[in-house]
Amino acid sequence: MRFFLSIITLLSFSLTTWAAALPDTVKKDKHIAGRPASIGIIGDTANVNTPVKAGLVMIGGGRDVDEAFKWMIDRSGGGDVVIIRASGKDGYNPYINGLGKVNSVETLKIDSRALANNDTVAYIIRNAEMLFIAGGDQSNYMNFWRGTKTMDAINYLLNVKHAPVGGTSAGCAIMGGIYYSGENASVTAEQALANPYNPLVKLYHDDLLHAPFLQSVITDQHYITRDRQGRHVAFLSRIVKDWHLFANGIAADEHTAVCVDETGHAVIFGTSKAYFLLTNNPKPPEVCEPGKPLTWNNNQQAIHVYEVQGTATGNGSFDVSSFNPTQASGGKWQWWWVEAGKLKRQEAK
Repeated sequence: MRFFLSIITLLSFSLTTWAAALPDTVKKDKHIAGRPASIGIIGDTANVNTPVKAGLVMIGGGRDVDEAFKWMIDRSGGGDVVIIRASGKDGYNPYINGLGKVNSVETLKIDSRALANNDTVAYIIRNAEMLFIAGGDQSNYMNFWRGTKTMDAINYLLNVKHAPVGGTSAGCAIMGGIYYSGENASVTAEQALANPYNPLVKLYHDDLLHAPFLQSVITDQHYITRDRQGRHVAFLSRIVKDWHLFANGIAADEHTAVCVDETGHAVIFGTSKAYFLLTNNPKPPEVCEPGKPLTWNNNQQAIHVYEVQGTATGNGSFDVSSFNPTQASGGKWQWWWVEAGKLKRQEAK
């Protein structure tokens, strides 16, 4: 009997030791002791301070863009990287850790307002040298993070510490000062153009993130893959009509990233295209009313659009600080307009 008890004790000890040796990325969805919301960390838990350089990254979803993450890592000075999300796992930890030398990579799953207002959670974010907002559902980010210490911590990184901050898909959707919440269901281009006041079109302004250069910008993602150009224009029409604000748009297709440096200079990484939409024209939509198809013609020049093909080494140049058409290169200009709910496009001469 003692022999069997010894064997059982030995096996129990071995299993306990093996479990303790597992990397944090294997310990799924269990908050690390003393680190609320943390579901995994690779590297040193001790805080470091490295020299950082500001940068914004907007990824259109789908496959991640290695070059964009390397761009951010370089600007982080190899410090602490924090991933924030409201759902999902910690798969970004080993991915980012494998792309460059950093002190640590940690994922915070902030899926309640209580966690979003936790002082330790806010402390971890504030002490990051690089922050990335994962994909998911941007309405969760709005509902859980808006008006909390998490929101203040992100804005601290953006405007005080000047650390690189990026996001993909839903994470990209909230980067602009104006954002589409995606509540209940995602509106399609056809629905938004047929009725810009469709109940699914819910837009918010100046109540979440305050990223440099993006306060009068609304982003969109999965742009070509999900045919979202028309809904982006519908969003802009609502912004002009309701808020009398001639905002601009930035959009990226899947596996494509818009990277903006500290001066507002944007370059495109990836395999598909990015778009910059300019509405700095004093003429509002001709028809933008509840229940009616959108018409925004303006002599077939309602929206001035710059299209840039991404590359692995980074392509194009666009000045996001001014949206000045004369400061763009490496892409091509188009005119977009809408007639009775139908998006029209042609190359600008």
